[in-house]
Amino acid sequence: MLSQQIATIVVAAAGGTGHEELAPIIAPPFAIGGIMFALLMVLLFITLSYSNLGKRHAAVEEHADPHRQHPNKHDHGKGH
Repeated sequence: MLSQQIATIVVAAAGGTGHEELAPIIAPPFAIGGIMFALLMVLLFITLSYSNLGKRHAAVEEHADPHRQHPNKHDHGKGH
């Protein structure tokens, strides 16, 4: 019964309006795809150019400075 209703809806939707006009686009689809690909490749290059920032020098242990406005309280008073 449900399949008959679905078939009826599909036939009614397909045969009613005729030919629909496509919306205008600013360039051919392959040009839009190429531009999008090139833009994403530029963004990938920018992202990869920042990959060496963490390798510039060794990490330095942060010291507990009691004069800071918001001191680090995760060391539970052991400090220095």
